Amino acid sequence: MDIVDSTIRSRMMANIRSKDTKPEMAVRRYLHANGFRYRLHDRQLPGKPDLSLPKYRTVIFVHGCFWHQHESCNRAYMPSSRKEIWQNKFANNKRRDVRVIQELGELGWRVIVIWECGLAKSSTATSLDWLPAKIKQSEEPFLEWPCTPTKHP
Repeated sequence: MDIVDSTIRSRMMANIRSKDTKPEMAVRRYLHANGFRYRLHDRQLPGKPDLSLPKYRTVIFVHGCFWHQHESCNRAYMPSSRKEIWQNKFANNKRRDVRVIQELGELGWRVIVIWECGLAKSSTATSLDWLPAKIKQSEEPFLEWPCTPTKHP
């Protein structure tokens, strides 16, 4: 049972942003401060990646652990009400993520997925120190960070 009525819940859900989220803004600020220039939400690329760096043929997605159901992360919980709707929503999101990553790879783009739990409760500057080298020098077609989620209270 939901603790608020459907009108309030609808308004709350409508206020959840898909662009310019706090984790995305932290990554953008970090990259810009380190001399990287990027495009935002490029509609010409599959999945409209959060950031695309054409010079390096690399795209970055900043995923929310809840919406993209980060495996083994306690932020990726299942709501207790309307479970079937949420299960379908999360399954569709995961299928779309896999399809988009595959399409980008076929087009020759490298994909980096940064999960929000990796940016939480830490200095973004130190938590992303690995990123410039991976953008500039890595040949890996796909990179996920953190690949082992951290547990949060």
